[in-house]
Formats: sequence, structure tokens, C-alpha cells
Amino acid sequence: MTIQPCDGILDIRPYKPGAADAPGIENPVKLSSNENALGCSGKAAEAFRNSSGDLHIYPDGGATMLRETIAREEGLEADNIVCGCGSDELLQLLGRAYLNPGDKVVQSQYGFLVYRLVAMQSGCDIISAPEKGHRTDVDAVIEAAGDDAKIVFLANPNNPTGTYISDAEVRRLRDALPPTTLLVIDAAYAEFVREADYTAGLELARERDDVIVTRTFSKIHGLAAVRLGWAYAHQSIIDVLNRVRGPFNVNLPAIEAGTAAIQDRDFMKRSADHNEEWVAFLRQQIGGLGLEVTPSVCNFVLVHFPSEGEKTAAAADAYLTAKGLIVRPVVPYGLPNALRITVGSEAENRAVVDALQSFMKG
Repeated sequence: MTIQPCDGILDIRPYKPGAADAPGIENPVKLSSNENALGCSGKAAEAFRNSSGDLHIYPDGGATMLRETIAREEGLEADNIVCGCGSDELLQLLGRAYLNPGDKVVQSQYGFLVYRLVAMQSGCDIISAPEKGHRTDVDAVIEAAGDDAKIVFLANPNNPTGTYISDAEVRRLRDALPPTTLLVIDAAYAEFVREADYTAGLELARERDDVIVTRTFSKIHGLAAVRLGWAYAHQSIIDVLNRVRGPFNVNLPAIEAGTAAIQDRDFMKRSADHNEEWVAFLRQQIGGLGLEVTPSVCNFVLVHFPSEGEKTAAAADAYLTAKGLIVRPVVPYGLPNALRITVGSEAENRAVVDALQSFMKG
């Protein structure tokens, strides 16, 4: 007899990362996981290497040095920060800490796939509020949440669409939700956004005890491999998360690399500058091929293809892969006619545009 897991676990479709291989192609270009085109900070890499002499020692269970550095750099309070093995772990911890079977969880229509996993792991119902123009519709989220949503997940800006909503709209959402609803603002791509009406939500989280903001070192800092994230919230929420997280959930190399990375403002600026230039290039050039490109403030673009004929998203994906250019189909998000393309180096960006031009003309 096979040992049975909890109800609903076998209904979960495991998260599938972006592909990294193209059959028959040596050293393909990976543009499927929104990794930093510039790599990571040299200072972070050096700190990571320097930690190798202490691998036999348990790390600081509270990641104190890292939290204090984040607090200093971001103008926050260290006691209101918790660190995790990527922001994904922090999202999982929120589910473990606050969700009971049968609770309602709400996200926008094209919300990050991990939100659904968190809900299903807890035996919860999840409702996806319709978007307008691939952008979170605050009124739809409010309606979906009603008076009984336990958690509302808001990716701002959102993956895979690349769109955002203003600080004023986020505050309107929070004000309309019941005080018993926890608003989780996933601001993984916040450092790329330069729009004047955008904030990551940290000030809102400082003002209220029903908001938490999660951040990651995987994107602007280029530390995807070390798995490091952090969250900021009222101390009551941080206290709860510290009770459910593992005692050494952040490893020493991650602490050291993260501490160095968040202080390297020059690398962050160069990464954001590079992204601003090339996301505009991709949008303009790909849009010029007759394809719709959703406006993006992130380090990727969402490209829409015809639903029928020879120029579908699936056909484009196969064509690009054969050229050694790996992008991300977004069928699991309910976007079967789109591909998500990460901003790469100048050469990689130009190669994608050239390949798509050949595909559309062929």
C-alpha cells in the first residue's frame, strides 16, 4: 500500500523552471529565467569565495549582519526584516503560518505561479481576479477578495506580464480589503522600476500591521544561484515567520554575498541602466515586426503571437530554440499565445530580434 500524502497534494503541478538546454546546440543563450544580464556584483562574488574557509561553521541563525545591512541601505528597521532561502521560501512560510484548509486566497489573473502552489499546499481555494490589459485590476481584486480572503498576493511589478500598478492603487487596494486579510506585495523586480508613481510598498508595510513586502537577491543583484530573499513587515508578522522558518534557513555564503551585493549600488545602477536601454530596444524592435509587446518595467518582455497559422508562440519558441535562443513559454499562466523573453546582453538581444525577424518573414 502506498503511503498517501495530505489531501490535494497530488493535484499540485510542480513548478517548472525556465529551460536551459537547446537540443544539439552547445552553449545556448538562456533567456528564460529573468537572470541578470550583467551577472552579479564582483564584490558579492568575492565575499562568496571568502566564506569558503568557514563552511564547517553554522551560520548566524538570524542573519543579523545581512538584516542590519539591508536596513541601513533601505532605510528600514532590522527587527522588521526576515531573510529566507529566496523570496519563494518566504511566500511558502506565509502559507504555513497563516493559511488553514478552506481559506480563500486571491491573486491577479496572471499572478506568479508560486502563489497557487502556496494556496494548494495549504488546502486553500485560490481565485484569480481578471486583469485589464495584462495589468492588475484593483477593483477586480477587491471584488474577488470580498470580506473573507485570508491572503491577497500582489506581484508588483508582475511576472510574467512586466506591468505594475501605482503606489496610490496599492494603497486603495489595501484600504478596501478587510483588516483580517494579509496583503502580500511581491516586489521581486522593484529595483528595475523607474516610474515616478511606483514604490515597492515598504512605507505601506511600515504604516500597517496587515502588509508584508517580499524582495529577492535573484534579479537586480544577480544572485539567483545562492537562493536569498528578504521580507519587511510589522514586527508581529516577522515574529510569526521566525517561529515557522528553519533555524538556519539562510546559509553563510548567501549571507556574505548578499551583504556585499546590497551595498554595491554601482552594480545595481549599471544593471538598471542596461535594462532600461535594452527592454526599450526589444519592445521597439519586436513591436516593429507586427507583434504585440506588453509594456514592461522588468528585465523581460512579454511578446504575443497569433493564435492560429504558422506564426504561433509555439512555432516561434521552436524556431528560437533551434537557433540556440531559449525563451519562456507561458502556457501555465494561461497565456498560450505569448513568450516571455529575458533582457540579455547586447549581442543576445540583437540575436533574438534578428531571429524573430527571420521567423516572421519565413
